[in-house]
Amino acid sequence: MSPLSVHAILTPHADKVAQTEAELRKVVQGSRQEPGNLRYDLSREDSPAGIRFHISERYRDEAAVEAHRATAHYQAYRAAAPDLLSRAPEVSVLEEIDVVG
Repeated sequence: MSPLSVHAILTPHADKVAQTEAELRKVVQGSRQEPGNLRYDLSREDSPAGIRFHISERYRDEAAVEAHRATAHYQAYRAAAPDLLSRAPEVSVLEEIDVVG
């Protein structure tokens, strides 16, 4: 099976931006150490509508995605997310067609 990409958009409560970023940085650190992870990038969008975080992930295969979701760092983020986010995360799992890397 070919690699999979995951794209997530996270919208924090206005008063939880710094706390959300700190939690996401922990996930980035842990995720980049996972054997099946090929890329884990965190970006910030600052628009008139508010701040959103974008996470671009790339995994070796579906098993690596599932392994990521079972890690302690991901589970800790998931436990904290309801208090941090103003809406449910927007997550897309993408089949790669023509991707460099």
